[in-house]
Amino acid sequence: MSTILKLEHIQKYYGNEGNITKAIQDISFSVEAGEFLGIMGASGSGKTTLLNCISAIDTVSAGHIYLEGTDITEIKPKSLARFRRENLGFVFQDFNLLDTLTISENIALALAIHKTPAQDVEPRIWDMAQKLNICDILNKYPYQVSGGQKQRCACARALINNPRLLLADEPTGALDSHSSQMLLSTMQGIHEQMGATILMVTHDAFTASYANRILFLRDGEIFTELCKGHDSRSAFFNKILNVLTMIGGGQSHVC
Repeated sequence: MSTILKLEHIQKYYGNEGNITKAIQDISFSVEAGEFLGIMGASGSGKTTLLNCISAIDTVSAGHIYLEGTDITEIKPKSLARFRRENLGFVFQDFNLLDTLTISENIALALAIHKTPAQDVEPRIWDMAQKLNICDILNKYPYQVSGGQKQRCACARALINNPRLLLADEPTGALDSHSSQMLLSTMQGIHEQMGATILMVTHDAFTASYANRILFLRDGEIFTELCKGHDSRSAFFNKILNVLTMIGGGQSHVC
C-alpha cells in the first residue's frame, strides 16, 4: 500500500508567551491508502485538535502534514476550501444535514458544489444510496428518519465525490447502541468494499474496535498504538480496554 497521509513533528500551541497551552506535542505518523485508523484518548488529550489540523480547520504551530505529497500546512488560506472540497470527506457527530432538504437533496448538495453534470447526479446518488442501504428514505426529510439513517446519509454525502480521506469525528456520539452498531458495520463495509481511507476520532472502545489500527493520545502525545492484525473484533476490543485503563479512558460493551 502507498502512504496517503503523513504527519511530521506536528505541534499545536494555544495562547500567548505568558500562558501557552500545548495541545499537540511532536506527533508523527503515517496512514496508508485504504487503512481504517482510529484515534483515541481521554477528553483533552488532543485528538479533536489533531483532526482539525489534518483537515486544515486549525493551523499547526510547527511541523508538516502531507496528503499524497501536498503539504497542507503550506496551502494558502484562500485555497483551503477548495482543497478540502476536492480531497476530504467529513462525518460529524451531529450529522450537519439541512432539514429543509430531502435526504436525496442533502446528498446532491455535495455534487452541486462540485458542479457535477445534471444528468450524472441522480445515478450517482442512487448508486451510493444502494451501498449504504438508504434507497427507501431518499425522498424523506432528515426529521422523518432515525439518527442512524441520518448518519448514513451524512456518510453518503461525504463519500459521493470519492474523497482521498474520510474524516469522522465521534460519528456514533449521538446514536443509541443499535444505531451505532449498524453505522459502524456500514463504515466497515465502506472501508472493505470501496477501499475508503478512514480516520476516525472516538473515545469509545466499541466504536474503535471496528478500526484496523488505533493511535492512543495522552496529553497531546502518542502514548502507544494497537494493530488489529488477525484478532477478532472482540479480542481487539479487550486490548483497547487494557490500554484505556492505563491512560484513563472509558468502558463500553462489545457484542
